[in-house]
Amino acid sequence: MKTRHLLILSILLICSHASFSQNRQLTLDSCLLLAKQNNADICISRLDIEKARAVKAQVFTKFFPQVSASFMAYHAYNPIIKITPEDIQNTELRESILEAIEDLDIPNDVTEINLMERGLSLGANVVQPIFVGGRIVNGNRLANLGIEASELQAEATQRDILEDIESTFLLVTGLESKVNTVESALYLLDSLHQTVEIAMQAGVITSNDLIRVELKQNEIRASQLQLSNGIVLAKRLLCQQIGIPYNENIELVPELVTDNDIPITISKSSRPEHRLLELNIDAQKLRKRMTIGEALPQIILGGMGNHGNLIKNYKYNTNGLLFVTANVPLSQWWETSHKIKEHNISIRQAEIMRDDLNEKMKLQEQQAYNQMVEASALIATDKKALEMAMENYRLAELNYKAGTVTLTDVLEANTLLLQAENTLTDRQITFATARRRYKDLTNSSTDNKD
Repeated sequence: MKTRHLLILSILLICSHASFSQNRQLTLDSCLLLAKQNNADICISRLDIEKARAVKAQVFTKFFPQVSASFMAYHAYNPIIKITPEDIQNTELRESILEAIEDLDIPNDVTEINLMERGLSLGANVVQPIFVGGRIVNGNRLANLGIEASELQAEATQRDILEDIESTFLLVTGLESKVNTVESALYLLDSLHQTVEIAMQAGVITSNDLIRVELKQNEIRASQLQLSNGIVLAKRLLCQQIGIPYNENIELVPELVTDNDIPITISKSSRPEHRLLELNIDAQKLRKRMTIGEALPQIILGGMGNHGNLIKNYKYNTNGLLFVTANVPLSQWWETSHKIKEHNISIRQAEIMRDDLNEKMKLQEQQAYNQMVEASALIATDKKALEMAMENYRLAELNYKAGTVTLTDVLEANTLLLQAENTLTDRQITFATARRRYKDLTNSSTDNKD
């Protein structure tokens, strides 16, 4: 019995989970949160930060000594060098060789020295740059700029992606609102169709009026189908943007524009693009310093150690040495002088680009502000127009039933009502989009102006 109860409970839990997954509701905040986790462009921008940090780690290793190890062994079929005392004509040199043979503890019956017959060597090298024209230090600074630039670029990418997602979200909810508007218009036309049909049966009007109503119904049903197809495409786009599989049962919880408050700027525009333009100039200056460093003297301290014997076959020894090298480029200054001119031009170009883009961004911010103000001002007008259109249709329908106006007037009033409702919906979406854009561009609050 307990097993049966557990089985039933498991089935109910599975069914409830399946129902929840099939009828998922998404708010704007949940869409933005999913996009931060799943959006491909946002994920790629975060990986760009990791790449920049890896580059910095590579450059940082140049501060430390570079250590390498080597091993070599060989065995010749015949000794490459054979020396006997008789081969030496100089008496003093021959006696020195005999003494060397005795020092090597070679048996007395051996009177020949075989060199380079076999050998073994194990070595290690350590090199520490002392001064390389500041290229290591400047390279590390350039890597730090790369990290900061990647972080700023990721911030700008996320901002733009979230703006696009909010626009898509508002597009879907706006289309769904228009579907409701069309359904309301069809409901009114259905009521009108019944009135016209009764009048035609009574012989008051001809069938032409009924045909006009049915044609208007077909026209609105066609627009209803277009809206439904648009909703499907917009939902697919939204799912792709937030990184979830498309499901036709996904429901979006609309966020109605309950106010048209205009945000005010609380601080100077702090868009990441401003800092990116400054970093571009700093990077060009660091590249110039690195180019100058290529023509400066370079000092390197090193050490070498070796154990083995590659020449003699009888005795192994250990040896080591320390060395300092100094390299002073002379003719390279000619080439470097032209490279420096090139970098100076690049720096000037970056400064001109910074000034030009800063002005363009100011214009962009002003344009977003103007769009927001215009939409805010027109929302009130559109609401009044909607109220007038609703009253106009109500009166047209009453007058038609009273016989004081024609059916054409009623259909025209229905069209005006549908247009007024759709215009208000579009205006609210335009205002919400422009307000979000302006806030992102200028770091603004939503407080009312005094």
